[in-house]
Order: sequence, then C-alpha cells, then structure tokens
Amino acid sequence: MDDMDPAPRSSAADTLRDRWHECLVAARGGDAGPDPLPYADNLLERWAEPQRRYHTTAHLAAVLGHLDTLSGHAADADAVRLAAWFHDAVYRPDRSENEERSAVLAERALSEAGVPDATTAEVARLVRLTVTHDPAAGDTNGEALCDADLAILAAPPKEYAEYAARVREEYGFVPDEAFREGRAAVLRQLLELPRLFRTPHGAAEWEARARHNLATELELLTH
Repeated sequence: MDDMDPAPRSSAADTLRDRWHECLVAARGGDAGPDPLPYADNLLERWAEPQRRYHTTAHLAAVLGHLDTLSGHAADADAVRLAAWFHDAVYRPDRSENEERSAVLAERALSEAGVPDATTAEVARLVRLTVTHDPAAGDTNGEALCDADLAILAAPPKEYAEYAARVREEYGFVPDEAFREGRAAVLRQLLELPRLFRTPHGAAEWEARARHNLATELELLTH
C-alpha cells in the first residue's frame, strides 16, 4: 500500500488495529504473510482524512460492530469484515468512483498481504456491491455487508439526526437547494425499495425504524 504517516494512537484506533490483525490472519488461513499492522495504519489514516464527517473511523467501527451481530448469516464472515475495512477506504464526496477505487485498493493490498486470490476477489466484489446495496438473492455475504452499512438508518432519532447532519457537512460544497433536491431523491429511492434490509435480523429489528427515519427526514427536507 502507499506510504502514509501512521494513524494517531488511541484506544479506539488500537481496538480497530487488533480487529484488523485478527481478521487478516484468519483470512490468510494459516499462511504466512507480511506484518498486518502497517496495512491497518494505512487504512486508518485514510478513514481519518479531513474531508470526512460521516465516513470516518467511527462509521468503520459501527459497521464492524453490526457485522458481529450479522456474522452468522454470512458464508465468509472474514471476507465480509475485510470488505467493511475497504468499502469507503477511498472517499471523496465530490467523486463518483469511490467504490471502484476502494475495490482496486483492496485487490492490490490484500494480494500483497498474503490473502488468497479467491478471498481477495470476494472482498473486491463486496466493495463494489456497496454502489447499489442490492445483493442478489442468496448472496449472504453481500446481504450482511449491505445491512451493516445501512444500519445507521435505523438509529434512534437523535443519532439519526446527527448522521444526517454529518452527511450534509460532507457535501458542504453543494448549495442548500441542490443538496435538498439530491438528498430527497436518495431518500425517495430508498423508501421505494421493497426491502431495505435483507438479513433476518435487519428485517426484524431495523426495517420499520429505518423507514420512519427516512420518511421523517424527507418530510423535513421538502416542507
């Protein structure tokens, strides 16, 4: 991976480093490879870039936490967790190719880090899937990742409002009227989906609250 300064040391960052180490070693299947920690530091540095307000290390930690809940649904939980690390590793709010660039980064980094080709390919596929959050029926890895990534939509009202505010901050370069129109279109698209969540847990625990939050935000934006 590209050389970058080490991520700042903190208890939260150290917890994430430990999680990365455990996941990468497991994904190698017992094979030897380079030290996992420089890869963790590179990724954490990316997740801490100054243009981010929502897509931060806090979001990464939240997605990993939701995957702890959903891991039993996934066919390959280690691949899904690695995909969580990479799914927003490249993030510029003014660009549309973030997922593709993140997937390419995953392909390069994981191959170098000693992850088998099949697992690396699966991680890259999952990262690309976050463009649409629309996994095919039976794609349990994709269902777990997409549900974990969208779980913020089912947050309690105050937390959801903070999420929406951080998204607005990330798009601070967009004029208010254009942002309201664009955000409202995204909310309508989500509300028109037959299901927001594909895992049994997501459908049972998150679907109704997420739809309420989305409808509330849409009402505030359009009135």
